[in-house]
Amino acid sequence: MKSYYNVPNGYIESIRKGTAGLNRMRGGIYYGSGDRDGEIARLRKEIEAADAIVIGAGAGLSTSAGFTYAGNRFNEWFSDFSAKYGFEDMYSGGFYPFPFKEEFWAFWARNIYINRYLDAPKPVYSKLLELVKDREYFVITTNVDHQFQKAGFDKTRLFYTQGDYGLFQSVNPANQKTYDNEEWVMKAMEAQGFMRDENGIFRMPADGEISMRIPTDLIPKCPDDGSDMKMNLRADDTFVEDEGWHNASANYAWFLSEHVKDRVLYLEIGVGSNTPVIIKFPFWVMTSENPNAVYACLNYNEAYAPKAIADQSICINGDSGEILSEILKG
Repeated sequence: MKSYYNVPNGYIESIRKGTAGLNRMRGGIYYGSGDRDGEIARLRKEIEAADAIVIGAGAGLSTSAGFTYAGNRFNEWFSDFSAKYGFEDMYSGGFYPFPFKEEFWAFWARNIYINRYLDAPKPVYSKLLELVKDREYFVITTNVDHQFQKAGFDKTRLFYTQGDYGLFQSVNPANQKTYDNEEWVMKAMEAQGFMRDENGIFRMPADGEISMRIPTDLIPKCPDDGSDMKMNLRADDTFVEDEGWHNASANYAWFLSEHVKDRVLYLEIGVGSNTPVIIKFPFWVMTSENPNAVYACLNYNEAYAPKAIADQSICINGDSGEILSEILKG
């Protein structure tokens, strides 16, 4: 097993900084000035003036881009699973104890395909890239759908902390490698009866007949040790942090250290309260430690900051994609 002892771990360092400095964030919550146009104008100015922009992205950004896990999109691809097992969204389906591996992997093939290998329905990620492409930026995200890279962001400036829908890992804890799953996903979609259209996109066949199972011999096995595979998603301490993950973590640490006293914009987009220690809390603390820094929070009904950094904060409530569009119009 490769050692990363001498490589900076931006993930752990950031979490430690955020949790250790939270005591300085007491004193209430700031929800912004209430002047939406003024806040958007101020954020536009900060983007243009910043020496560096650290983007922290959560699920709300992908939701704005059209990657919804329930409703019409879920029904289009998983109505058969919903009818049989009763769950009503993809997130719940990901934790369902399917009685057969063939069904488990049929569900995951669809889930991976639509949330990793299809383009986002709305160009929200492209709008964000347009705003920062000529700036000194870095992205840390808890999203696992790979949409930053698909939109054209520099992959050396991306840190996917929680994994990637496009990767498998072995259940063998001694194996700390990850494996691309695109080829397998396409085979598993075909095996269920989905048909490609003229653009190469899988669609429901004309007769509507699809299978909820894949063939047993298509259940993924590790090419190195023959063991079962699972998703490379951080669910417990078996999550594989491979060489690419550690390189990205180190790049994040280096980026933060290079700009620790600069005019930094910590731009948080769509980050909820499920995992605040990864992005939200560290952003608050790093802003408080640098009088030249600005913290911006774009979120739907969760745009807020500690009053301790109110003078350095921009809070804009609303759909992230719409906010980015308004900034670009200026």
